[in-house]
Amino acid sequence: MPSTSAIILAAGKGTRMKSATAKVLHETAGRPLLAWPMAAAQNAGVNRIVIVAGHQAEQVQQCFSHREGVTIALQKEQLGTGHAVACALPSLADQQDGTVLLLCGDTPLLTAETVQNLVAQHNNSSVAITVLTAKIPDPFGYGRIVRDGNGQVLRIVEQKDATDAELAINEINSGIYCINLAFLREYTGKISNDNAQGEYYLTDLVALAVANKLGCNAMLTDDYHEVMGVNDRIQLAEAASVLRRRINKKLMLSGVTLIDPEHTYIDADVTIGCDTVIWPGCVLRGNTVIGDNCLLESNVQVVDCQIGQRVHLKNSSVLEESKLADEVVVGPMAHLRPSTELAEQVKIGNFVETKKIKMGKNSKASHLTYLGDATVGSDVNIGCGTITCNYDGKNKYQTIIGDRVFIGSDVQLVAPVKVGSGALVAAGTTVTVDVPENALSLSRTPQLNKEGWCLKKRGND
Repeated sequence: MPSTSAIILAAGKGTRMKSATAKVLHETAGRPLLAWPMAAAQNAGVNRIVIVAGHQAEQVQQCFSHREGVTIALQKEQLGTGHAVACALPSLADQQDGTVLLLCGDTPLLTAETVQNLVAQHNNSSVAITVLTAKIPDPFGYGRIVRDGNGQVLRIVEQKDATDAELAINEINSGIYCINLAFLREYTGKISNDNAQGEYYLTDLVALAVANKLGCNAMLTDDYHEVMGVNDRIQLAEAASVLRRRINKKLMLSGVTLIDPEHTYIDADVTIGCDTVIWPGCVLRGNTVIGDNCLLESNVQVVDCQIGQRVHLKNSSVLEESKLADEVVVGPMAHLRPSTELAEQVKIGNFVETKKIKMGKNSKASHLTYLGDATVGSDVNIGCGTITCNYDGKNKYQTIIGDRVFIGSDVQLVAPVKVGSGALVAAGTTVTVDVPENALSLSRTPQLNKEGWCLKKRGND
């Protein structure tokens, strides 16, 4: 079978996005737009990809050049799709023959299955080009597929160059092709810019193939949504909606319960285990991994976290870049900031905030507590209102709490400080020096009761 490489066109600014960010870098369902057609090609078995970058090429390169098998080609001036392909061809100079898959960087709904079918159909034919087409209800803005009386493809005409009769055609060009590499090398330089836009249209290759009796086939996709391009924020949201439905369907078929899939937002790279139950309003982003038999109540947000088995995340909790072992309970309304690590059976209660902490097995902070830059041992109880005072305005300092420590309510731990294993810190204490193991730490002003004082005070009013 001929070797297949891919060229992805991603040089445009995307002016209708009304954004300082290049269109292909806008995210949908957790990935930049450009990452979706790239993934479709890679999942279809294409392992060599050339991205044609132009607008914000440096940012595109930063985002994608580190990926295996990916090369960035620069299109300094955006002179059309034909010119973009010409900029990409030197990156394939060492490839002698085979097939080139041409994709658009703004088509996130394209599936690997469709790509596989397109490549297979092209490789099983003798034509120079196979174009992916679709019939859509409103073809405005798309190039039209012009066929002869026998149904053979003659040419592709762009919207601005089409006659009234051609505008009435509802079969459109997706901008996705399979092309013989030898043909592409020979004929790309023969494309003319004699058109309304003064650009070099890749679509002119179809007419060149037909004129030179090298042939062009079309593969009509069953689902026209797959070839939908994203040109503005409305289409970005529409694409995201389709992708979320696909993601959620796949998860449910794998054994995940989504109480209300239409109101559950899960990124493409999130992994969720069997028998986990997720309530509406949850947002799961990035490279999050959630284990089996977990429960996520409504409006939980999780970003780039590793979560074990049988974890319970209660209403409206927010977790970022944290690691949770098995049987942890968080929330409601807790905030786990980056570098939080919770061991088995830890409990983090309502209105507790953590940041850069490690907390040992079976420890708990049940409510209204801040723990930052701290190491907490096993079987520790941290009372309501406890604060690790970790910042002096310039530097951050560590608090270390040993195993089996009991911290009473309204305690301030002024770092750097260490509380030894088995110690008890009484409520209302401000700890400024280390507490030895098994010691009682107490710093209170003696209580003074003045009997009758209130009666005398009121008598003077």
